[in-house]
Amino acid sequence: MQQHVLVVDDEAEIRDVLDYNLRAAGFAVDHADSGMVAVARAQSLLPDAIVLDVNLPGLDGLAVCEILRLLPSTRHIPILMLTALSSGATRKLGRQLGADAFMTKPFSPRELVAQVAKLAQARAIAPEAAE
Repeated sequence: MQQHVLVVDDEAEIRDVLDYNLRAAGFAVDHADSGMVAVARAQSLLPDAIVLDVNLPGLDGLAVCEILRLLPSTRHIPILMLTALSSGATRKLGRQLGADAFMTKPFSPRELVAQVAKLAQARAIAPEAAE
């Protein structure tokens, strides 16, 4: 079965690059361009992994991560935070809020796909975590 990734970024160019590379690696991909849309799509789609930008309009990625970790239906979906902010404080806060991994922009699409695959595979191996 094809694994599904939700890509959340307000920059169309970043979404397009991620979409192309993730689809080329065999993933089904959906998108969101804001935090509120991301929360709604994550709840309805229940993807195998989420690539989440930190800097989003309105509800930022850190708040989205926190909300998704509080909701029973999305609590166990792996989240890779993608950020232009390379500060240790941002990463520390993200980890405290439940992020599973971080990548800093600019990023290597190949490395990002490998990281997403690793996160999605870990979830597939432990499906009881999704309950």
